[in-house]
Amino acid sequence: MAASTSSSRTAGAGAQTVADLGEFGMIAAISETIRGVREPGEHVLVGPGDDAAVLRVRQGHVVVSTDLLVEDRHFRRDWAEAYDVGRRAAAQNLSDINAMGGTATSLTVGLAVPPETPVAWVRDLARGIAEEAALVGADVVGGDLTRGDAIVVAVTVLGACRQAPVLRDGARPGDVVALAGRQGWSAAGLAVLGRGFRSPRAVVEAYRRPEPPYGAGPEAAQAGATAMIDVSDGLLADLGHVARASGVAVDVDPGAFTVPEPLQAVGAALGADPLSFVLTGGEDHGLLACFETADAVPDGWLRIGTVTAGEGVTVAGEPYDGVPGHTHF
Repeated sequence: MAASTSSSRTAGAGAQTVADLGEFGMIAAISETIRGVREPGEHVLVGPGDDAAVLRVRQGHVVVSTDLLVEDRHFRRDWAEAYDVGRRAAAQNLSDINAMGGTATSLTVGLAVPPETPVAWVRDLARGIAEEAALVGADVVGGDLTRGDAIVVAVTVLGACRQAPVLRDGARPGDVVALAGRQGWSAAGLAVLGRGFRSPRAVVEAYRRPEPPYGAGPEAAQAGATAMIDVSDGLLADLGHVARASGVAVDVDPGAFTVPEPLQAVGAALGADPLSFVLTGGEDHGLLACFETADAVPDGWLRIGTVTAGEGVTVAGEPYDGVPGHTHF
């Protein structure tokens, strides 16, 4: 998402900036903020402060994922507070581990900021990252800080799977497709903000701070999920990744969804089909998984479609007449 430069960059101009504090002073402040959220878990042998973190690895598989948030492309400071940007930055990475059937254990954060960035903004960002990570018992164990023309947040997360990781390429004809977590809320919030509005508040808050269904990934893996992916770019787009990797087709049943009232309100206000937020919206970071039978779908998951022979993704048996999700280029 391209966005105009926020006037809020000048906010807090009289407060202490990163340039005032300096690189190592800022790193010390970030470390203090992170320690204030929670004490490191027993898997952390060496945390922030050395050349590299040292982690204890027990049984299972190690899984790793990295994502970026770039100012004025993935977030705007007039749309979200630093704390919320931190929660989003951590959530999108933690969700990737969830989608493999794993649980995140540790994060590192690379951060580029302009020198005039307020120290308070950076500390709030760090607190948001650390508090989101704490939801799954993960720790921020290190990172890097440098000067940049815009704020860039790069998070790498490490996790573990007690069983074999669930990949995208295991779906087979006859499988049932199911969804865990809310879907379409963040897309509706982005649409509202893009028009200069701040309501309905529920969808705006959903955009600012996603609520991934942490724990649903390992649950699906234990239930025998054959393929899984998190919804980051759009439900139809991400199902397309599963279909391509597995060499199958997926048909989505639009009647499976109940469109919540806030999404209906946004659709009515903007002249858009509210179901489009559900089908093509991303960044709620729910999970899509395939199961061999309907009985294998865990409680709390919504059955939304089926896997068939062929290729591509259809809605009610027909190609979707629209853009299936977000592309970065």
